[in-house]
Amino acid sequence: MNLNQIHNVYFIGIGGIGMSALARYFKAIGKNVSGYDKTETELTQELASIGIDIHFEDSIGLIPKDYFVENTLVIITPAVPKTHSEWNYFLEREYQIKKRAEVLGIITKDTFCFAVAGTHGKTTTSSILGHILYESGVDVTAFLGGIVENYNSNLIGSGKTVTVVEADEFDRSFLHLNPNIACITSMDADHLDIYGDTASIEASFVEFADKVEDKSNLFIVKDLPLEGISVAINEDADYKAFNVRIENSAYVFDIETPTGIVKDLRFNLPGKHNLTNALLAFAMANTYGVETDKIAKALFSFKGVKRRFSYQIKEDNLVYIDDYAHHPTEINAVSQAVKELYPDEKVLAIFQPHLFSRTKDFIDGFAESLSKFDEVILLDIYPARELPIEGVNSNWLLEKITNNNKKLVAKNELISVILNSDAKVIVTIGAGDIGELVKPIKQALHEKV
Repeated sequence: MNLNQIHNVYFIGIGGIGMSALARYFKAIGKNVSGYDKTETELTQELASIGIDIHFEDSIGLIPKDYFVENTLVIITPAVPKTHSEWNYFLEREYQIKKRAEVLGIITKDTFCFAVAGTHGKTTTSSILGHILYESGVDVTAFLGGIVENYNSNLIGSGKTVTVVEADEFDRSFLHLNPNIACITSMDADHLDIYGDTASIEASFVEFADKVEDKSNLFIVKDLPLEGISVAINEDADYKAFNVRIENSAYVFDIETPTGIVKDLRFNLPGKHNLTNALLAFAMANTYGVETDKIAKALFSFKGVKRRFSYQIKEDNLVYIDDYAHHPTEINAVSQAVKELYPDEKVLAIFQPHLFSRTKDFIDGFAESLSKFDEVILLDIYPARELPIEGVNSNWLLEKITNNNKKLVAKNELISVILNSDAKVIVTIGAGDIGELVKPIKQALHEKV
């Protein structure tokens, strides 16, 4: 497909975090962009504010008339049901219809492509890398799975020669990419509804790793069973962060690289997992040829990604943090970061499980990770694309949590329960619509203070 011949781009599921980045990109390069989504959100409002026409009813009559032409590309998300009338309309008339991952593969094919893979840390690592490259003057476009605070966007730049993409393992999407430089942050089991077992997901990561022909351009967190350039914190590796300390709530550290030592780098995101993400981004940018002083400056100025350990309130007597964590490993990372920063404070965690299948597959891991918090509030499972599974519910998870200071709460009662807690540190966790509750929780807590 030649994207130069495409005039109109129509999205079915335009409000998704990955889809909306593509929508911003096509708008930035001068295409006509429009789309459908099931519900209006803050993200769809932002897209509308830059001139993208969006509707929220599955109706062929709401598609702009000038999109019914040959040079229209239709992009769909896997979450759209096969019964969707707009999708079927385009399908029956043999329009060019592509999945988001396929379109990313087409866009990046003729660029120097950085791909960030892993079951955790993709969004933060690719956002740090995109920020480093952009700030260093590289002609880059970064397609991201989160809103980067520095840009208030999930798209950085609109360059034509270099791209940064999240290499998503869901539905084996990352196999559409052809990376020049790549990293793998982790290979934990996830998406078992797609893969079936841990061995299958690991085999898929191996297949992705094999797409990088020169293994000196593949960066891996140490101890992953892959050939590549290793990174680690306080352990021997090709890129090693050491002498790590905390000053004014920020990490200060040194890096030993294959060619020397870089001293006193500063990075403001808490948690050892984020320090590893920063180290991966440093290694990739350094290998590409970005000067270390430019990388250091960009690391220090990186403000983070919304819903990734995102401070909503940070005062002496109250801290409220929001995080997208939806896997036991990610919840453990949040717990580690909170305890490192606030070792003597009571911590309340509010968790909304995401997907019935994921809850079923990792029920014991979720219970163990949540039990580390001082107080736990559970919401009902957010189903996303799934139908209920008999016996899989938040009450089952609640019973497995060993901390007795726990309760299951309805969404409409959540704020009053939070206000009655004496915890000084509050964390909302989850990948579902709990993100829509962040603003009202923040407002209620401000009024309490």
